[in-house]
Amino acid sequence: MSEPASISSGIAERYATAIFEILQENNDLNGLESSVDSLAEAMNASEDLRELINSPVVSRDDQDAAITAIAAKMDLVESMRNALSLMAQKRRLFILPQLIIQLREMIAEHKGEVTADVISAKAMTKGQTDKLAAALKARVGKDVKINAAVDENIIGGLIVKVGSKMIDTSIRSKLNSLQNAMKEVG
Repeated sequence: MSEPASISSGIAERYATAIFEILQENNDLNGLESSVDSLAEAMNASEDLRELINSPVVSRDDQDAAITAIAAKMDLVESMRNALSLMAQKRRLFILPQLIIQLREMIAEHKGEVTADVISAKAMTKGQTDKLAAALKARVGKDVKINAAVDENIIGGLIVKVGSKMIDTSIRSKLNSLQNAMKEVG
């Protein structure tokens, strides 16, 4: 891991631990989970939000006002709103993607579940997601929460990552393997 990424990850882990522990003491981990999911969804959907958290041009006060308004509008739990405000004041909003990952991992560990990152060529239906979660649960032995993403470049199939294990059944991967095999023959 590169040094800047390691530093960002360390900062995110400290904020995530503080937020998690506060909300665990207040018995509001469900509120935290919904806040994290809402924030992740907003980050994925809004280019403006991604620019806001990464922009060195936006002042601390403007970042704080903007993220506070966004958090209030999204009805995030109070501890999360306060943490986001503090992060803006300290110029730490750039770690928000790592913070979301850290909090999801902490919540999953607390609930005794694992998260599977699934990339598909088309959006999966609820039935497909449930079926995949059941198959992964049988394999892993824990409840599995699916974190789905779409990448049309894989052409078809799935790429599933659970912990350190990755299963790549994408057509793109199979075509690359075939291409490599053909190069070795010729």
